[in-house]
Amino acid sequence: MEEVENEIVKGVRKLKQVMNDLKRIDGEKRMAVLRLEVDYELATLYDAMIDNDEVKKAESKKKLKKLSQEMSKLEA
Repeated sequence: MEEVENEIVKGVRKLKQVMNDLKRIDGEKRMAVLRLEVDYELATLYDAMIDNDEVKKAESKKKLKKLSQEMSKLEA
């Protein structure tokens, strides 16, 4: 019986390791997408600044803040 329990524990540990590996890979992919989104939003903010469009500037800043928060969560 103890041998079966040991095998179950090993299986659970392996499953946890696989899940952690998948989360890491998903996090890396999401981080790459976030970087692209930040680049795009910075370009949008630049255009809004050139056009003196206060509404678009505020929207871009809000989006950039949200993206920054998501990136911080992924890095933690």
